[in-house]
Amino acid sequence: MLVAAAQDIGTVLREARRNVLMLTVAQALLGVVGPISFAVGGVAGHQLLGDDKSLATVPLFAYNVGMALGVILVAALSRLVGRRFAFMVGATIAAIGGMITAAALFRESFWVFAAGQAVLGSSNGFTQKLRFAAADASPSFYKARAISWILGGGIVSAVLGPQIVIFAGDYFAPVWFAGAFVALIPVCLFALFFFMPLRLPQATTASSVHAAPPARSLREIAGSQRFLTGMVCGISSYALMTFMMTGAPVAMVVGCGFSSDLATLGIQWHVLAMFAPSFATGWLISRLGAERVVACGLMLLMGCAAVAHLGVALWNFWGALVLLGLGWNFGFIGATAIVAQSYRPHEADKVQGLHDVALFSIVAGSSFASGKVLAAYGWDMLNAVVWPVAGVCLVLLILLMRASKQAAA
Repeated sequence: MLVAAAQDIGTVLREARRNVLMLTVAQALLGVVGPISFAVGGVAGHQLLGDDKSLATVPLFAYNVGMALGVILVAALSRLVGRRFAFMVGATIAAIGGMITAAALFRESFWVFAAGQAVLGSSNGFTQKLRFAAADASPSFYKARAISWILGGGIVSAVLGPQIVIFAGDYFAPVWFAGAFVALIPVCLFALFFFMPLRLPQATTASSVHAAPPARSLREIAGSQRFLTGMVCGISSYALMTFMMTGAPVAMVVGCGFSSDLATLGIQWHVLAMFAPSFATGWLISRLGAERVVACGLMLLMGCAAVAHLGVALWNFWGALVLLGLGWNFGFIGATAIVAQSYRPHEADKVQGLHDVALFSIVAGSSFASGKVLAAYGWDMLNAVVWPVAGVCLVLLILLMRASKQAAA
């Protein structure tokens, strides 16, 4: 019996490793959509506009709105047709988004370009679910490693995406950046071949446990200090990151005269800083506590603003973007852990739904506001916004830590 059980575990583990490998490669391929869009979206939008340059970041606003819709769509499709087919639809949507954005650049149509960015964003909503699929298809002792492999695919995307912009972006010159989106099409379609052999469990809703206490109302959970603090800190970390990252390429290329290649490399280092620490962030949370990790992330975001405020040399932009990525990693992942501590397993669906709706709505707004603030007040004002927002979050964290100590006493 023990031998049979060991064989069963070995079979399950081999299947899990196979699925994770396929999903990791798919993540590395489809993950290039984000770096390409953020490296190019604002600058291309600026070139396509007429006199009102304050709308330059509207394509990135559309991208974030599309991502919110994509998260909803992949959840619905996963329930109807299974995750494997849903992910194949997501890869196809990414290829279609590349076609639309490339065509818009050839036609010099700003609003079609924004629509293409929205389609690309919706595909990224599908990609966001790959790490959950890898975890759900793995035995409990392998889940953490499965997620780590998917995050490793994200690191590959952080390098591959900007390199596509640098080497293919001017292929159709003088139609700048069209080559990057044309090159994106076969990359996304190639990802289909890694979804086809997947054998993933059907997505299911969280089942209630007989011994669990009755589920609390959403109003009760959302009104708790822990949930509110985690949600405010997480959304603030994500929104500040988007606010600065959206404006940085425009400030570098249009405001300071740097080449688009240098701006793209800055986004590459930024995205690497976003994902590379993820292998250690969970360990830090378990050792130091989620509140302290979030506080470190907020202070890194403040450091980003300080470095950016010191000047407009290349090292200021690149250094600020790296600190911005690190701050997002600690701030958002730590805040997510705080939110996860505020609800019980059978309450997860409704709480996560509320959190994600608020998150993506505010993040989309921050990408739109970035262009408006940059055009009206300049790069320094973007940096200045970080300080009060991060300061309020630090106060909320201190109050939460104090309340936790008093409850434990």
